[in-house]
Amino acid sequence: MKLYSYWRSSCSWRVRIALNLKGLAYEYVPVHLVKDGGEQHSDAYRAINPMRTLPTLEVTEGGKVHHLGQSLAILEYLEERYPSPALLPAGPFLRARCRMLAEMVNSGIQPLQNLSVLQRIKGELKADDKAWCMYWIDRGLAAFQAAAQETAGTYCLGNAVSFADICLVPQLYGARRFGVDLQPYALLTRIEAACASLPAFQAAHADRQPDAVPA
Repeated sequence: MKLYSYWRSSCSWRVRIALNLKGLAYEYVPVHLVKDGGEQHSDAYRAINPMRTLPTLEVTEGGKVHHLGQSLAILEYLEERYPSPALLPAGPFLRARCRMLAEMVNSGIQPLQNLSVLQRIKGELKADDKAWCMYWIDRGLAAFQAAAQETAGTYCLGNAVSFADICLVPQLYGARRFGVDLQPYALLTRIEAACASLPAFQAAHADRQPDAVPA
C-alpha cells in the first residue's frame, strides 16, 4: 500500500493511525499542500485523486491498482479488509455512535479549518482566518465532549480505541495550532493522553513524519 500524505493533514493523520493500529506496512508518499502552489493540484496527483485532497490510499485488489480518497471511507475499507483489531465497537447502536463522533470532526469541524477554506477566507475575503477557526473548533469540541460523555471510558467509547479517537487526536493538535483554549475539554484531553501512550499513535504523530517541518 501507498499513502499519499502531508505531515500536518489531520485527515492523513487519521489513516496513519489506523494503518499502524492494524499493523499494516505502507509506503509514505509526501504531497506538499503549499509548495509551488500546492502539489495536490498537479496533473499527476489529480489523476489519482480528482478532488485534489489528502489522503489517498493506493491499494491492489484483484490484481489491479486502485486509489481511495476521503479518510473515513479509507478507515471503513481498512476495517472491512483487515478486521482485527476492530476499530468499530460491537453492536449497531455503539457502531452508529462511533461514526457519529467521527463525523462530528470529519464533517462538523475539519472542513471549516481546511487549508483551501482558510486561503479563501484570508486571501479573497480578507477576513480573520484564525478567529474563524477558533470559533468553529471550539463549537465542535464542545459538542463532541457533550456527546462523548455518554460512552467514554479510557477512550471515546469504553476501553477500546475506535474511529472516534482516531479523529479526535489530530483535531486537538489542530485546536492548539489555532490557539483554542482546551481547558474546558478535560475529558477530551484525558482521552488524548491515553491515546498518546500507544505506539501506533506515537508513530503517526505529525511531527514524526518524514516531511515534517521542524518548529
